[in-house]
Amino acid sequence: MKTALQAGRAIRERKISAPELLEETFRNIDENEKKIRAYTRVFKEEARARAREVQAKIDAGEELSPLAGVPMGIKDNISTKDFETSCASRSLSGYIPAFDATAAERLREAGAVLVGKCNMDEFAMGGSTETSFYGKTRNPWDLGRVPGGSSGGSAAAVAAGEAFYTLGSDTGGSIRQPCSFCGVSGIKPTYGAVSRWGLVAYASSLDQIGPIGRDVADCAEVLKIIAGHDGKDSTSSKAQLNLGAEVDVKGLKIGLPSEYLSRGIDGGVLRVVKETAGIFEEMGASVSEFDFKTPRLADYAAAAYYVTACAEASSNLSRYDGVKYGYAAPPPEDGEADLAEQYIRARSEGFGIEVKRRLMLGAFVLSSGFYDAYYRKAQKARALLSDEWAGVFEKFDVVLSPVAPTAAYRLGENVDDPLKMLLGDMYTVAVNMAGLPSVAAPAGFSEGLPVGVQLIGKKFSENTLIEAARAFQGRTDFHLKSAPIV
Repeated sequence: MKTALQAGRAIRERKISAPELLEETFRNIDENEKKIRAYTRVFKEEARARAREVQAKIDAGEELSPLAGVPMGIKDNISTKDFETSCASRSLSGYIPAFDATAAERLREAGAVLVGKCNMDEFAMGGSTETSFYGKTRNPWDLGRVPGGSSGGSAAAVAAGEAFYTLGSDTGGSIRQPCSFCGVSGIKPTYGAVSRWGLVAYASSLDQIGPIGRDVADCAEVLKIIAGHDGKDSTSSKAQLNLGAEVDVKGLKIGLPSEYLSRGIDGGVLRVVKETAGIFEEMGASVSEFDFKTPRLADYAAAAYYVTACAEASSNLSRYDGVKYGYAAPPPEDGEADLAEQYIRARSEGFGIEVKRRLMLGAFVLSSGFYDAYYRKAQKARALLSDEWAGVFEKFDVVLSPVAPTAAYRLGENVDDPLKMLLGDMYTVAVNMAGLPSVAAPAGFSEGLPVGVQLIGKKFSENTLIEAARAFQGRTDFHLKSAPIV
């Protein structure tokens, strides 16, 4: 399958038209979607009209993005005007926004052709895309395994050829882990580099929109379009990413966290990380292991992350009461419900078990008598994490890390074990807590399943990470492997 940039070039060179490319994508969707369920909604007629519109602009010589006319998908928690945005939840089922998220608007202006909204864990709360109200997504590499989460539909769509690229969101690894499990590439940008306007909030201080594609070059092109200051988002940064500047991998100082390689990691994943380090050394980079100043940093990061994320989720989702917002439960058969009962029924019936679990935890850590013991302490830990990473980047340009301790696990294996699910985020959550960028790329296989690695950098160092990942993909072919969809 072509990359998104290759497909865009083929359209510009008149080797194929945007409508023809779209029909090829629909054939893949028709063949695979019942098995994979990468989308909550597919918009065939709207996409066909859009492809004809974009093709007319290309034929008229309008200057559009290199990705103009290329079919793509958007995660179902990113607002799209006139297209349902449900966050894969009963609570928002049927909600059609009157506006585009800034990232979606910028892609539309660049000539994107939206195929559908990608499946996800409900309200982005989960790590396997098994909590969706519309049904679980399956991994194209093995239909008995999860695609990762919460952006599992976005990654699975690219891996299955149901989109050339997609948008996901990353709160604690929700772009990078699905990329690792599905053998595709993705970017979690620096906090503030991409506008959150129109992204339905899970944890506002952690959420970031980012691209997923077959290779890092595709992701970088999407990031060029969606990044940049947005006055509608008070957390949007005016800093420039300077994407496309040359970076010489030779002489790059790469650090390997010893803690990430010493416990809880599958042998196949460890082998892939070490082989990746060897390839970077062959390209002239220096690679060395290091210890964090804080012992068991991953444990502290995970604990502080879940206290912070659940607290913010509890606040953000308080509006879904069935009156002001969200699913309204029908009145009981024995008469009308009072207001309190109506709230209870709306939230009990509108939210799934994982969302309710996290909202209860968030309400607990914010409650009187526990705020100082949990939430305030988590914020102190967060400040220490940021300081720890700042010290690391005084010594290294890039940190090479596993994305997840294992390859994709079996459906149902962890969904009923919250603690085991949370431990799967041990390598990714610290990045969000410190607001850092990270690039995930396929780097090998373990027992026939894809394994990805991530490159982490200081704030607004996306260009260095992208160029290092591009150099790695220039020396390997893992990103070119196609999922068997068996």
